[in-house]
Amino acid sequence: MSHKSNSLKQVALQKFKKNFWGVFSFYFIVLVGLVSVFAYVFAPDNSQYANQMHLAIHSEKPGFKVIMLTIPSKIKVDQSAFDKLFFGKKNTDSEIPIASYTIKDDELEYKEYAADGLEGAEKTIKLSVFPDGKVKDFIKEKTFLFGTDKYGRDLLSRVLVGARISFFIGFVAVLISLVIGIFMGSVAGYFGGKVDAVIMWIINVTWSIPTLLLVIAITLALGKGFWQVFIAVGLTMWVEVARVVRGQIISTKEMQYVTAARALGYTDLRIIVKHILPNIMAPVIVISAANFAGAILIESGLSFLGIGAQPPMASWGAMIKDHYNYIILGKPYLAIIPGLCIMSLVMAFMLIGNALRDALDVKN
Repeated sequence: MSHKSNSLKQVALQKFKKNFWGVFSFYFIVLVGLVSVFAYVFAPDNSQYANQMHLAIHSEKPGFKVIMLTIPSKIKVDQSAFDKLFFGKKNTDSEIPIASYTIKDDELEYKEYAADGLEGAEKTIKLSVFPDGKVKDFIKEKTFLFGTDKYGRDLLSRVLVGARISFFIGFVAVLISLVIGIFMGSVAGYFGGKVDAVIMWIINVTWSIPTLLLVIAITLALGKGFWQVFIAVGLTMWVEVARVVRGQIISTKEMQYVTAARALGYTDLRIIVKHILPNIMAPVIVISAANFAGAILIESGLSFLGIGAQPPMASWGAMIKDHYNYIILGKPYLAIIPGLCIMSLVMAFMLIGNALRDALDVKN
C-alpha cells in the first residue's frame, strides 16, 4: 500500500513537471513569497512601510533621478537587526530632494528641488550637523525605477512591501478555511443524519451571503486592521472546502478499507484522519489554490474600499485606490503597476491550480 502511494505521488509529480505553466507559476509564487518575506532587503526605501515621503517629487515617471540630501537626526533609535530585516528601519533622518548645492566655508548651500518649472527655495545648513563634516557622504543621486506616487514615495518599494499583505493574506485565509472546512466537512460527511443536516444548513446560509458583503460585516465587527482582514477573509472561504470534503467523504466512507478499519475497532477520529482524509486531499489541494487567488482579490477589493490594510501600510489594492484617477491624468502606470502585480499573482495561483488538477487526476 505504501509502495503504491509513493508511486502515485511520483506519477503526479512527473505529470506536474511536464506542465510548463504549472512549473513556471510555482517558481513565480516562490519568488513572490521570498520577496514578501524579505521585502525590506530588496526595497530601495527600507523605512517602515516604505513610507518616506518627498512631496516635491510626487507623481514622477519611472526612471526619475534626483539628488537626495540626507540630514542625520540626533535621535538615536534602538532597533534590533531582526526588526530591521522583517519590519523595516525606523528612519528619523530627513531626506530632502535638491536641485543643486555648494559648500562654502563651514556651510552647505542648497536649492530644493521643485517640479513644473518652479524655483526651489535656497537654504543653508551648518556642516557640523554631519558626522565629521563629511557632507558628501550624505548627498547621493537616487533613482526611482518605478517612479514616485502622489506622496513622493518610492513606488517600487511600496510594490515590494505591498506583496507581503497580498501573499500572506492568501496563506492565512487558506489555512483558516482548511482548518474549519475540513473539520465541518468531515463531521457532516462521515456521521450524516441530523449532524449533516445542521452543518449543511450553516453552509447554505453562509453560502447565500455575498462574499464581499460578509467580509465587510466581519471586518466592521472585528475592526479595521491587518489581522482582522486575514481572519475575515478566512472565515468566508471555508464553505467551499467543507462542501468538497463532505462530498468526498460520503463517496469514500463505504470503501472496503474504511469498513476494514471499523471492523478492527479503530475510533472514528482515527478512521477520518488516518484513512479517509489522506485519500481525498487531491481536490482539496486544487480548491486551496483557487481560494488563495480569491483571497488576494478580496483583500485588494477591501483595501480599495478603504476597509482593508490601513495607511501607511502598503497594499496593492490601496495603491490602486490612491491612483486610479491618474489613469485619465496621463500617469496610468501609478495604478497599472500594482494592478499588474495583483493580476500576475492571481493568474499564477489559478495556473498552478489547473496544473495540480491535471497531475492529480488518476484517470489521465
